[in-house]
Amino acid sequence: MAIYPDMDALEQLAEHIKMRRPGEVVDATVAFGELTVTATASGILDLIEFLRSDSSCRFSTLVDITAVDHPERQQRFDVVWHFLSMYQNHRIRVKTAIREDEMLPTLVKIHPAANWFEREIFDMFGILFTGHPDMRRLLTDYGFSGHPLRKDFPTTGYVEVRYDEAEKRVIYEPVNLVQEYRQFDFLSPWEGAKYVLPGDEKTKG
Repeated sequence: MAIYPDMDALEQLAEHIKMRRPGEVVDATVAFGELTVTATASGILDLIEFLRSDSSCRFSTLVDITAVDHPERQQRFDVVWHFLSMYQNHRIRVKTAIREDEMLPTLVKIHPAANWFEREIFDMFGILFTGHPDMRRLLTDYGFSGHPLRKDFPTTGYVEVRYDEAEKRVIYEPVNLVQEYRQFDFLSPWEGAKYVLPGDEKTKG
């Protein structure tokens, strides 16, 4: 039983996509049994419509949209889409790099399932999708500050939330750590402790 799909078929599909969409495709490679297409941000909408409608592709199912933060790069974010073709039994990964101040067009009119995926990316990374029908935060609260999956977001966050029994409402306060971070010694007692545990003295004989 093969672990990976037909590599020749994926290679042919990569060449087909590069040949048909030269202005939108930067690169198309097959690695570890998966086809990854790197696209230009300006051509992403036309490329994804092509992948859905082209008879050799027919990637009609949007599986996921996510992003990756590279704060050291000028084009800080990679936005990544995963599609499935149940007709051709193929999967494809499409990705594009954008700057922090750039926006991408929404896919909602092509793939309605993109709605909440794009809202999640906006919430977690701060990436905006133009033309989206409801570009609100999805996972954090309305007054939340920052975007938690950015690599410069503090692990403690900026505010903490609690319910105040006296005021009968939710209170937002600056994060207040009850103690400073401590350095823990995780050295196992069996790997260099200076004392002998009860019962271990017999091993010294």
